Amino acid sequence: MTDITLKIREIATRLLQNGQVDIFMGWEKGQEEYQARPFFARRVEDVDKLIFNEYSIHNLSNDLLKYRDGQEKIGIVVKGCDSRGIVRLLQDGQIKRERLYIVGVACPGMKDPLQAVKDNSGFFPTAADSGLAKKCGDCIEPNPIIYDELIGEKQTPRVGEERFKLVKEIENMSVDQRYQFFEDIFSRCIRCYACRQVCVACNCRTCIFDEMKPQWVGRETSISDNFMYHLVRASHMAGRCIECGECERVCPVNIPLMLINQKLIKDVNKFFGPYEAGMVYIEGAKPPLSSYQENDPDNFL
Repeated sequence: MTDITLKIREIATRLLQNGQVDIFMGWEKGQEEYQARPFFARRVEDVDKLIFNEYSIHNLSNDLLKYRDGQEKIGIVVKGCDSRGIVRLLQDGQIKRERLYIVGVACPGMKDPLQAVKDNSGFFPTAADSGLAKKCGDCIEPNPIIYDELIGEKQTPRVGEERFKLVKEIENMSVDQRYQFFEDIFSRCIRCYACRQVCVACNCRTCIFDEMKPQWVGRETSISDNFMYHLVRASHMAGRCIECGECERVCPVNIPLMLINQKLIKDVNKFFGPYEAGMVYIEGAKPPLSSYQENDPDNFL
């Protein structure tokens, strides 16, 4: 991936020198190779810190929310899932397309730095080869959807033939079995909100879970409050999840959050589709469940 790194630096240097952007978003190397982290270059002198390696897994599109109220022109490197996040932000009116210069990278798949930390900690058995991150094994679009420049040869989607296999297994359970399944996994939740913070689709300025008057969800990690949190958040993701898988990857208690998201993806596609969130950008277009008309049928009420 050295060639990609050099190309990114070349583009960033050009954009900053020409004044086309004020900030260029990419990744930098941490103390260890697997500690790649988001990096924002503001000067040409900073460009040499930019890298792209097999641990550049973070979805940079989420960081654009920090700049949504400004006027800075922003250059940003995106993989397939990152670019779907940008489409998500454009559809939500969170940022304007003319403020962005998008450098797309055809993604060969990333490794999970969190797994690498475990492998190198000495506290866990070291895997022979951790391979690609779990979320990358089910990638339906490794190539950027929207970009101004593209780096690398286009990649083939890695999703298996049975994309919703686990979802169907849950659907085939009885009601009691499903309840027990979700009660077991939600009981682990410590409500750290990492899944919310890392999600580009969670872009409300004031989150319902931060409200105190009224307080919609208690601060306790009781099973009822945990159920409330995850079900409300999941309903907000319906038609909006871009399947970047960051929510599940950063969960400290390993809740299979993408199983819930995939159920909603499957149902939205069935009832409102064919539809895949963030796969096409059409200016002014809104995803399912994101618009309202007074003459919408309401016979279900």
